[in-house]
Parts: sequence; structure tokens; C-alpha cells
Amino acid sequence: MTAAAGSARDLAPLHVVCAAAGISLAVPPACSVLEAVRAAGLEVPTACADGRCGLCETRVLEGTPDHRDEVLTAEERTVGETMMICVSRAAGPRLVLDL
Repeated sequence: MTAAAGSARDLAPLHVVCAAAGISLAVPPACSVLEAVRAAGLEVPTACADGRCGLCETRVLEGTPDHRDEVLTAEERTVGETMMICVSRAAGPRLVLDL
């Protein structure tokens, strides 16, 4: 599943650091964070891949998520501690995730 287009941020690669695995990835605009981390060999569970099931919820260590899911509450989105990596991207150029 590709990331939904929503702004100029979607036209640039997103830099994602998977802290636990010790890898850094450039996530292209037409690729979801989930697709990129799986391509790098990390296993992340998912059932829907479109932001409805919540299985790919991932803890955000640094950066601000651009939430595009249907799972998190408004309060959870504001706090920004987790994100659904199957559809959400970042409000800035970089995220550090607990993967």
C-alpha cells in the first residue's frame, strides 16, 4: 500500500531510523514506512495495511507523526507517542521508531 498523498512532505523521501535494529532507511514518497521496514528485513505484524486494524502500531522515539489511520484517538494523535506505520508518515523529514 502506498502512502496517501496529503502535502508537499509526501513528495520527499522520509528518513526513518529503526533504533532497536540499528538501521536507517530512506522511505520513498510512494512507499509506506511498513513496506520499507519489511524490505529491510524487519517483521512487523499487520492485518489490514490501510490504518484500520492497529497491529502495526509502533512507538515513536523522535519526530512528529503525520497520522493517517482510523485507530488512534485525537488525544493519542496529539501526544504522538505511537503511529500506524502502514499509512502514517511524518510532519518533518525524520522519525526514530522503536523497531
